[in-house]
Amino acid sequence: MPDTVSALGAPAERREGPDKVTGTARYAAEYLPDGCAYAWPVPAGVARGEVTAVDDKAALAVPGVIKVLSHLNAPRLAQPDDATLAVLQDDRVPHRGWYVALVVADTLEAAREGAAAVRIDYAEADHDVTLRTDHPDAYVPEDKDGTSGEHVRGDAEAAFESAPVRVDVEYHVPPLHNHPMEPHAATAQWHDGHLTVHDSSQGATTVRDVLAGLFELPAERITVVSEHVGGGFGSKGTPRPHVVLAAMAAHVTGRPVKLSLPRRQLPAVVGHRSPTVHRLRLAAQDDATLLSVIHEVTGHTSRVKEFVETGAAATRVMYPSPHARTTHRVVPLDVPSPSWMRAPGEAPGMYALESAMDELAVELGVDPVELRLRNDTDTEPDSSKRFSSRHLAECLREGARRFGWAGRDPRPRSRSQETVLLGSGVAAATYPVNASPSQAVAHAFPDGSYVVRVNATDIGTGARTVLAQVAADALGVPVERVRTEIGSSDLPAAPLAGGSSGTASWGWAVHEACARLAERLTRSGGKELPPEGISARADTAGAADADSDFARHAFGAHFAEVGVDTVTGEVRVRRLLGVYAAGRILNARTARSQFVGGMVMGLGMALTEGSTMDPAFGDFTESDLAGYHVPAHADVPLVEAHWIDEEDPHLNPMGSKGIGEIGIVGTAAAIGNAVYHATGVRLRELPLTPDRVLTALDGRA
Repeated sequence: MPDTVSALGAPAERREGPDKVTGTARYAAEYLPDGCAYAWPVPAGVARGEVTAVDDKAALAVPGVIKVLSHLNAPRLAQPDDATLAVLQDDRVPHRGWYVALVVADTLEAAREGAAAVRIDYAEADHDVTLRTDHPDAYVPEDKDGTSGEHVRGDAEAAFESAPVRVDVEYHVPPLHNHPMEPHAATAQWHDGHLTVHDSSQGATTVRDVLAGLFELPAERITVVSEHVGGGFGSKGTPRPHVVLAAMAAHVTGRPVKLSLPRRQLPAVVGHRSPTVHRLRLAAQDDATLLSVIHEVTGHTSRVKEFVETGAAATRVMYPSPHARTTHRVVPLDVPSPSWMRAPGEAPGMYALESAMDELAVELGVDPVELRLRNDTDTEPDSSKRFSSRHLAECLREGARRFGWAGRDPRPRSRSQETVLLGSGVAAATYPVNASPSQAVAHAFPDGSYVVRVNATDIGTGARTVLAQVAADALGVPVERVRTEIGSSDLPAAPLAGGSSGTASWGWAVHEACARLAERLTRSGGKELPPEGISARADTAGAADADSDFARHAFGAHFAEVGVDTVTGEVRVRRLLGVYAAGRILNARTARSQFVGGMVMGLGMALTEGSTMDPAFGDFTESDLAGYHVPAHADVPLVEAHWIDEEDPHLNPMGSKGIGEIGIVGTAAAIGNAVYHATGVRLRELPLTPDRVLTALDGRA
């Protein structure tokens, strides 16, 4: 009998690895249909106003330029649900960088030169891009799916005021940008009324459906292919303007059109993490149990559409207290529309909460790990539902053991090496378990091979590999006999790769389809299959999206050791360690890669990544990788990712939880807490750059 016991959990290598390292894996901008033209967008040059004139004469005079599109001549689109996709439809300019024209040419160079030659006249209007907690337009948004708005339990303010131990602190997280390695790109072509698009997207089915609505076409007349995607971190989770512009240009010119967005334009058109201001008020009894938790988050949204960075959502999950209030407020400004960025809400929110917990531990004189253990719970505080599984305490204890936490001197500034102060910190992490309905087809061939088809998207996580493992486990065959087909909207419909839900959603459908196929094969009694083979289909609608009696979340613990140079102000992370409770780990190799990648992104959030909005110009000053600093190899120390064995029967057939985002959630707080332990000064604004560190150290002196 074949050994299939290890199919799930085995450290299988990525199936597409050789294609990627040899350059044969093709990304959206690498498709080159015959007669392909190139497009280059023209961003608005004012922060707010209206376009009053478009002069395209100089652009059309550039050799090779075919067409200049603007609101004056672009195809009319149906009204989209996402207003950021209503490109070139009217003369309004809601923020700087909004696209006001598109140049199409025979070559990329001609398109870029033509875009620079387009002259736009504007009627400028006053703009406001500055986030303030006292802004008169701030409001509490409608509570959507229990994640935004305000939640109240007991009398949080009165309990806070009467508590024996309190902290009242404010934390600032700047705008953050996704900046995937592969910029947003699309290659679009029309043939006999059928639109085919190769798009860099986290969900081809959604892109197809949105394009069908915009161009008022049946969905079956559109094919969207996202075979390989070079990262997204949320910015490719919904269709972006580039794919609409490429399809419009291809329709107008009658030629295939390729559009790859310049990196400097990405922050204005593909989303960003909204800046947030967090006020945390924590009150505890003398025994270190929480009495009151108040978490107020203020962020910005655009005037184009509302987006709420739900930074207080995780606070509703983490620690029990008889009294609590968590509030989100948003301020509509003349800024680009914020959107999803890895662990939206949880990443900034848990940075603030876990930093405040560290400050509370100092006030109480209690070890930070012990404080979290004393406030563990079996039930979700806000909903009162029992957790399907919550092994946060085990993660904390195992992490402390591996990290050597017991030997830590709790006194700040107690360790140093010449001019470098050394410190260590801890933070907890959580992320919800998400799953959405998906379809899948499994097919058996007479030669004993199998194929599973599902419109999953591999954004670098190894989806092809783990889905083959899920299929092999359900079929009871070696994984080498299973092939996967993903990344096209012509395949069975599937949700996007986002919310750490991809594997759970697609894997659920793949498991069900393969289980049904295995049953058909068993019923056949070993008879030879027909030449075309046999199939089984699954649709998890009604199951994957069913309500649960349990609160379902992954948990983790992060530990960090840092060195702070008192001369230069430079913070160097020397060691990062994470321990996670994330259900059944389906592939040990790719899971560790995901955990480590999230922790490195959290390191960047803590130390290097940050953007600023210029109040006069109305734009992000750090718009590319020269100004927006992501961690380089030299910034990344020893990073360890571990997990505990966790069995949870209330999730999905695989027993898995999402792992893509929990790695980032607690890392920034652990690093910030370690900086406090090293220096004895508390920095409450990210990133912890040398200028801020030196200013804090000078203030202490």
